[in-house]
Amino acid sequence: MPDPNPAVMEFLLTRRSRPAKTLVAPYPDRNALMPILTAAARSPDHGKLEPWRFVVLERPALERLSALAVRRGTELGLDPDKIEKQRQTWAGSGLAVVVVSSPVTSDKIPRIEQVYSAGAVCLALLNAAQAAGWGANWLTGWPAHDPGFAQQGLGLAQDESVAGVIHLGTETATPPDRPRPDVNAITTWIGE
Repeated sequence: MPDPNPAVMEFLLTRRSRPAKTLVAPYPDRNALMPILTAAARSPDHGKLEPWRFVVLERPALERLSALAVRRGTELGLDPDKIEKQRQTWAGSGLAVVVVSSPVTSDKIPRIEQVYSAGAVCLALLNAAQAAGWGANWLTGWPAHDPGFAQQGLGLAQDESVAGVIHLGTETATPPDRPRPDVNAITTWIGE
């Protein structure tokens, strides 16, 4: 017989991200962040490969990355509005955790399952931060997918990529709920 946990189910059914631009100080310090990272690291990981890792970005690093976003965006010939939006995202954040997808060679676990595991870590980190009382938002944007930005700014290896950037802080506003998927419309039941 199941042993339900109604409080956790209610949390999951009502959770929503907080816009990164509404997150302010105080930000989680190392002591507050470690249980959040520990919870995220408990994500499904077939083969116990740990095909992901964390890069914690504090304020000075975020300022450096905002300047790098401008430089890389200009080098790539991107629209100035797209560049400015990313500059503001990095410059406006006080703490962010980059979840790095870092697949390993395995005869048993396909690369795609390892990438999905990194995505699961992003969601677990987001949920753990919110469960701990912090506001959190999972963002990426074009810099996260630009190898030059990832390698120069975050020190990623050639075979690594950014799965997500989770911005954390104290929330200043609770956003209104948004329409959610119609679960009946997206669910197929197969009985035989």
